[in-house]
Amino acid sequence: MNLHVPVRVGSYTTRGNLFLAPVAGYSDAAFRSICADAGCDLAFTEMVSSEALTRGHLKTEVLLAREDNEPDYAVQLFGSRPETMASAAVIVAERWRPALIDVNCGCPVPKIVKTGAGSALMRDPERIRAIVAAMTGAVRTPVTVKIRLGWDDASVNYLEAAAAAVEGGAAAVTLHARTRERGYAGTADRRAFFALADALPVPVFASGDLFSAKAAVDILSGGRVAGVMFARGAMGDPFIFSRARAALEGLPEPAETAAERMSVARRHLGLSLRHYGERTACVEFRKQACAYLKGVPGGAELRRLAVGCSTLADYDGFFDAWAAEAARRA
Repeated sequence: MNLHVPVRVGSYTTRGNLFLAPVAGYSDAAFRSICADAGCDLAFTEMVSSEALTRGHLKTEVLLAREDNEPDYAVQLFGSRPETMASAAVIVAERWRPALIDVNCGCPVPKIVKTGAGSALMRDPERIRAIVAAMTGAVRTPVTVKIRLGWDDASVNYLEAAAAAVEGGAAAVTLHARTRERGYAGTADRRAFFALADALPVPVFASGDLFSAKAAVDILSGGRVAGVMFARGAMGDPFIFSRARAALEGLPEPAETAAERMSVARRHLGLSLRHYGERTACVEFRKQACAYLKGVPGGAELRRLAVGCSTLADYDGFFDAWAAEAARRA
């Protein structure tokens, strides 16, 4: 059985059901491009402030940049004011023309929560409904929502929050199956994915603890959850998309070589340079380089080199050391 299938989300149909989650500091145009080459069917931008967007802040330009190999993408907005979220949606729809516009109702970071945005919205399903209704009333682009189980273990209300979003016009709901209180600790509750999929008339996407192709197969094989969203599982491992796609299609999972991993990391750095310039790109890429080294023999010393890189010349030395270490262990 082929489990790799398109998903209808409002007026838009995805190429398949393997998605890259919106991850602050990671899912920029460069990394989304790398994931697209690896088989990602739709990638979400980092979350973009609706307030900053409507005020014309320049940083949003970088967050919303798109690479040539992204035929479409989804833009995630965060905010707590329905009118501002609607205005931001109009700007995004008219200028960047994304396939979907997503509402962040799950970010647990205190500086986001204290503004009433992100996972703070899980405490106010009526506001979620109002935000989505304002956005769907302002744009024709399908609006989706990403939520958590609830604020804490004493207030698990994802079914109520999701229902409110759909009543507001949401065309799909993604669930990160942890509460805000848990952050990224503990284990995601997979049972909630299936319960939500049974409860809603729109597609449900699963997020949380997707670190393997098998996890995607396990979640999608029941036929209720429409898609899966890789977040931390894709950091430093964009190859997870090609493995997951093969597994969903009943094919052997490909295994990348050390040379392929290094080549992709180099290309990732090159794409970052196009968007940020050398100084910023080289500093920002340190965390990406360390992510690519997960499980790599000799990774501790290579990570030490990576975190000291500030120029392209530094990275040339880093990649030379990585290649030498790979050759020594071959």
